[in-house]
Amino acid sequence: MLDSLIRFVRDQYRTDEFIPLHAPVFAGQERNYVSDTIDSTFVSSVGAYVDRFERDMGTYTGSPRAVATVNGTAALHIALQLVGVKSGDLVITQPLTFVATCNAIAYCGAEPVFVDVDRHTLGLSPAALEVWLDDNARIDDEGVCRTRDTNQVVRACLPMHTFGHPADLDGLLEVCSRWKLALVEDAAESLGSFYKGRHTGTLGVVGTLSFNGNKIITTGGGGMILAGEALGIRAKHITTTAKQPHPYEYVHDELGYNYRLPNLNAALGCAQLEQLEAFIANKRTLAARYADHFSGSDFQFVTEPADCRSNYWLNAVICDSREQRDTLLKATNEKGVMTRPIWALMNHLPIYAHCRKGDLTQAEWLEARVVNLPSSVLPLDNVR
Repeated sequence: MLDSLIRFVRDQYRTDEFIPLHAPVFAGQERNYVSDTIDSTFVSSVGAYVDRFERDMGTYTGSPRAVATVNGTAALHIALQLVGVKSGDLVITQPLTFVATCNAIAYCGAEPVFVDVDRHTLGLSPAALEVWLDDNARIDDEGVCRTRDTNQVVRACLPMHTFGHPADLDGLLEVCSRWKLALVEDAAESLGSFYKGRHTGTLGVVGTLSFNGNKIITTGGGGMILAGEALGIRAKHITTTAKQPHPYEYVHDELGYNYRLPNLNAALGCAQLEQLEAFIANKRTLAARYADHFSGSDFQFVTEPADCRSNYWLNAVICDSREQRDTLLKATNEKGVMTRPIWALMNHLPIYAHCRKGDLTQAEWLEARVVNLPSSVLPLDNVR
């Protein structure tokens, strides 16, 4: 099976050279837009392409406001501040995620609480969230969710749309509503993914995107906050050093951050966004071929949840054991076909090992079995 998989991947990318996990594709107006930015001399945080990128992203996602940031982690940091996360608060999230999700919580002086995921979405489980809250939390007389033992405020819930597959947002929204929690969506991996017709990152109070070099579109480094009108205006203010508009005076009215996306990066993003739907169609073709290849095997290919459209940012397969996972990783990487295990659970990292957690049976099961497969956009002559 492994030799067959290696041949299959090489056939898809039509090369005997090294095959990366996910490489960017620059096939549109990238060079023209970046050159235009250089010619304009507006290469930093002020420029026409920043405004255009925000406007185009708002239109694409259906978000009332889109605010560009230097990276996805910065976007998530600000998103948590927008919903009131403060030092000493708790934020419920999933252990099966990239470390940036938890780091953004820590930047606010808060701590993550780890709740299990659903196996079919790889995202935060509404049922597990309900169980943890029932066992550990209460609503006080002012309508604030607090822990029973330490009286800490449980401020928000932060699911992540793993590999571009939407989490169960209906279930999460229902639980969060009853427990007075702000739902913040880490949609870093899911640009172009839709949950029941709505773009991920737009169903919670705030959502965030990432445009790192390995994402479905890239600005080199960059992120975006998706929010309503009022929160979007505030997000732009505090990501631009909280500077009040003035022809020449420097007036900063609160603690702000230098988190604005440079115009150079935004120019790249505008060109990439123009190609997004073509990238997604291409990647969904690849995903369908992977699903067919693994059909009837010992490996379970991860597919999009019902009533959703996934961007299939990273294709993934579930092995039947850790031993099979390790064999797959070793065989493919030795042959120049890059594969990677899913992240180590956040509660297994020393910096977050002390954090509260619920029963993590599903996350632990997946940690031992999930492998990511090459997922770059296919050569155009191999998508027909």
